[in-house]
Amino acid sequence: MSIVLIAEQILNGLQLGVMLFLMAAGLTLIFGVMGLINLAHGSLYMIGAFACAGIASATGSFWLGLLAGLSAAAAAGAIVELAVIRRLYNRDHLDQVLATFALILVFSEGTRWVFGSFPLYLTPPEVLEGTVTLPGGIIYSRFRLAIIVAGLAVAGGLFLLIGKTLLGVRIRAGECDREMIAALGVNIGILYTLVFALGAGLAGLAGAMVGSIQSVQVGMGEPVLILAFVVIVIGGIGSVAGAFVGSILVGMADTLGRFLFPVFFGTFMDPSSAMSVGSALASMLIYLLMAAVLVFRPQGLFGHVGA
Repeated sequence: MSIVLIAEQILNGLQLGVMLFLMAAGLTLIFGVMGLINLAHGSLYMIGAFACAGIASATGSFWLGLLAGLSAAAAAGAIVELAVIRRLYNRDHLDQVLATFALILVFSEGTRWVFGSFPLYLTPPEVLEGTVTLPGGIIYSRFRLAIIVAGLAVAGGLFLLIGKTLLGVRIRAGECDREMIAALGVNIGILYTLVFALGAGLAGLAGAMVGSIQSVQVGMGEPVLILAFVVIVIGGIGSVAGAFVGSILVGMADTLGRFLFPVFFGTFMDPSSAMSVGSALASMLIYLLMAAVLVFRPQGLFGHVGA
């Protein structure tokens, strides 16, 4: 096992981590500010991927597709918040779960009706095709590296938005005491719509970028949504910093587990059995990590006691 191969897997884990962060950051903002359990967040990821693939295919421009994916998901999020979610804020979590699960079905069938049941394939732009040689002789996909850089840039921008802008102050205030900021004259309805659209846009951006790595198909958002929920449990509900750290931990654990476990078991098992056992254990690893965090720090790594 070479150091270069391990470094490539670490980069793959980082790429998965930043993609999960785009999903988990929006999810944790929506829950933290609105107290809403949004099971349809994965559908917004799917909308971003399909919009990107559709526009890129029609125009021949990946960049227009990327913009369309982000815009379509953000617009869908704003419409959903105004039409459906706004009626759920004062309802219990069971009503929220049922309503957002219904939205998953609506989005899935609507997407199938518009785009059909067959997967779509998205080609990355020519400038990002091929590989690049990094220090140490690491040969890595240029497009995956671009996803890492873009994800880290978006993360940095989101931290600045939350920590340094007036909108960020209102978002943090709304997370702490929504009644007080409403009494101070902040339009809480507009704030909620903006937060929901922001979270939806981040999910759509993740779907649009990942669409060039895997096929774009109906239901692609649900497995990623499960990982995003794991991330916010590990990082702490309502914490963007926790979402970032949790995303990197989950991305690394999943990727390195799928790489190292089969290698380890391959030393005393036949290759096919080692691959099967190693993959099964790797799938369990992120949930074991979540369980360990819940045992020693139930509020999450960056959560607050009693939050």
